[in-house]
Amino acid sequence: MVSKKLQGSKPKISTQKYLDIAEIRDDMVVLKDGTVRSVLMVSSVNFDLKSEEEQNAMVGAYVNFLNSLQFPLQIVVQSRPLNIDEYLQRLVITEREHSNELLRMQTADYRNFISDLVHLERIMSKKFFVIIPYAPGQDSKLKFTDRVISLFSTAKAVKVDRQRFEKYGRELNKRALFIYSGVTSMGLQARRLSTQALIELYYNSYNPSLAQNESLQDINKISIDE
Repeated sequence: MVSKKLQGSKPKISTQKYLDIAEIRDDMVVLKDGTVRSVLMVSSVNFDLKSEEEQNAMVGAYVNFLNSLQFPLQIVVQSRPLNIDEYLQRLVITEREHSNELLRMQTADYRNFISDLVHLERIMSKKFFVIIPYAPGQDSKLKFTDRVISLFSTAKAVKVDRQRFEKYGRELNKRALFIYSGVTSMGLQARRLSTQALIELYYNSYNPSLAQNESLQDINKISIDE
């Protein structure tokens, strides 16, 4: 029978073990099943403010976009409390730099008004993402034997076989460009998330409360001790 002291010394299992993500690299999310993902952040539009002709044109473009799809994708809407800390900090600096006392007081009043408005009204910010997948085993152009091999491919194999990984990246890039073209045809703006942006996105998604107080460090400034 194991003593309680020894039981308490066992290392805790990291929650990362239960995530589907194996790694994030080269502007792609690599899952543990060997498939890869790309993420586009898409702008929003106030549909109600558009004229009837503009609304019909946007709906028509959206229908054409959906009909042109030959692979699945995921649309994610993320709502978070509006964070204006950086803007408020700039106002503090502006307030200190004013030599005119009246302007300094007006800036302070404006800063307090904006801060109270955001917190009391619980203003939310919304971000829209399109998740683009590439699963090698579902590629109709592959031979049957290649499909079978790809189905048993794991993220470990992807990391080892650089040539295969680069091929997956090229195929995913084609899909990302296709989706980008379709989204922009509707009058929207889109941007593919880089490696750093993807890490920040998933960090904020899995740690929404922590991310409010502890922002993620720039990946280029992170050092790993050997």
